[in-house]
Amino acid sequence: MANRKSQNRTKKTASASARPVTRSRSGNPARRPVEAQAPVTAGDWIGAARPRTLPLAIAPVLVGTGAARLGDPQFHWVIALACLAVAVCLQIGVNFTNDYSDGVRGTDAHRVGPARLTASGRVSAKSVLYTGLAFFALAAIAGLGIVIRTQQWWMIVVGAVCIVAAWFYTGGKRPYGYNALGEVFVFVFFGLVATLGTTWVQSLKLPQEAWIGAVAVGLFACAVLLANNLRDIDQDRVVGKRTLTVVIGRRATQILYTLFVILPFLGLVLLALFYPVAWIGLLALLAILPAVVIVWAYGKPGELVIALALTSLGTLLYAGALFWAFIANAV
Repeated sequence: MANRKSQNRTKKTASASARPVTRSRSGNPARRPVEAQAPVTAGDWIGAARPRTLPLAIAPVLVGTGAARLGDPQFHWVIALACLAVAVCLQIGVNFTNDYSDGVRGTDAHRVGPARLTASGRVSAKSVLYTGLAFFALAAIAGLGIVIRTQQWWMIVVGAVCIVAAWFYTGGKRPYGYNALGEVFVFVFFGLVATLGTTWVQSLKLPQEAWIGAVAVGLFACAVLLANNLRDIDQDRVVGKRTLTVVIGRRATQILYTLFVILPFLGLVLLALFYPVAWIGLLALLAILPAVVIVWAYGKPGELVIALALTSLGTLLYAGALFWAFIANAV
């Protein structure tokens, strides 16, 4: 009899540890005991930075720098590297603050993808928050350096708006990422602002090539977000997170994703008529087309992680081709 009671207790304990994390009465996520989990590692922190999304920060700088060379043959490599630092630090900062905000709300308790630091309970929420804010600070420092170097003081306001928008994506009482506006933020800031800002600070000009490239990069970034939200659509519905995918549904999201990753190639064809090297950008389809197939034919939500990674890779290949095409023409 004692053995049976012991076995029952063991089963109950195992069952409890396997349950998903839920919200507590206070609104904070009810986490598993930290001591029952593996200690956090450097790999966990790197994973929290979400390396799969970093190509989305590199791509606009590549396109913007290439477009700047069309108006100014001189390569301003210091400014270009500073723009890269701003973009990457903002992307990582967004990822960490998103981890924090979703974690304290309990949203990540139902996620399908890799576990987040805050929701797992292995790292304090404040540590994750401070890490995100530290990257925002690094982005601000790099941005200030660009402003001092170029004397474009009005861009301080642009930088401040970028950081504020990054925080309120999932932070604050009414995050717009929870109200179907995440794609708008991504398109504007990781597409238009990042690309055109990079071009402007290096050449003080905004050629039409920069605009075409900015729109393309923005659409790719939106496609990555759609793939991510499609993966989490069921869990987001449970916690009341109204992403665009939740609002329009699975099928409409698949259609919109496909449009977002195909439209940039129309711009590529147009640019290739004047910059022949740009045809190399069609190689990005080697990553994009498999991603489209996965988005339409996936069986398990976790498979969309591959689509997300392929879309990011395709974005980087596309941007690299435009950079090469513009640089070749400038020389």
